[in-house]
Amino acid sequence: MSTALQGIVAPRVGAERAISLLTLALLLALWTLLAASGRFNPIFIPSPAAVWQAFVDALLQGYQGAFLHEHILASLKRVLAGYGLALAIGIPLGLVMGLSRHVRAVFDPLIEFYRPLPPLGLYTLLVMWLGIGDSSKIALLALAGLPALTLSSMQAVRGIDPQLLKAARSLGAGRLRLFFTVVLPASLPGICTGMRIGLGFTYTVLVAAEIVAASAGIGWMIWDASKFLLTPVVVMGLVVMGATGWLLDAAVRLLERHLTAWRFIR
Repeated sequence: MSTALQGIVAPRVGAERAISLLTLALLLALWTLLAASGRFNPIFIPSPAAVWQAFVDALLQGYQGAFLHEHILASLKRVLAGYGLALAIGIPLGLVMGLSRHVRAVFDPLIEFYRPLPPLGLYTLLVMWLGIGDSSKIALLALAGLPALTLSSMQAVRGIDPQLLKAARSLGAGRLRLFFTVVLPASLPGICTGMRIGLGFTYTVLVAAEIVAASAGIGWMIWDASKFLLTPVVVMGLVVMGATGWLLDAAVRLLERHLTAWRFIR
């Protein structure tokens, strides 16, 4: 990137960050004012101080027999296992579906059928098949992220410029070389987008995955606290989920920047 372009981009990035921080500060101030006004029951709108205290208590004393970091690690273990399984199945399947109309005709209706099904509806069957342990939870998380990964990979392949394929074939590239030198690199931006979307879908069903026979996990903590109207714990759990989800997405974006480095070269 040239010095002149850096001089233009850097102030814009700084301004965007300042706006983001200002937005968060305003939301926090509004939340504080609403909680302090006395017009709302603390059960429905706990104060930021109460949520912070719930965070400190869970961090230092634990919640229901497990410290906060243990809840986070238990959830991350399930999320990463389910997401990894979805990656291992969804991306190769999507690539093959994009390359073969016959494979697409087999799997596309199945994916489109189960994609809108509610997670809890699937979970009942998974518990019956796999039991109440982590296997059913990981399977549910994998199924949540699978459609986005599969469909994005398929569309990424189908969106490749046919002229690129013709040029590679004219230069003598065989099927295997064509795939690794043209198809896969050209598909990476779309695949990475699907990875971010799939991670989001995986994370959103965490609470549903942990409500059955779990004893630790952020989703389980939120569900358990809601039964006793411990709203500060619920809000604290949601904030922790949002923060860890943001960090996971940042890791995927970092991987995307590494895999598609040519897109960020100016």
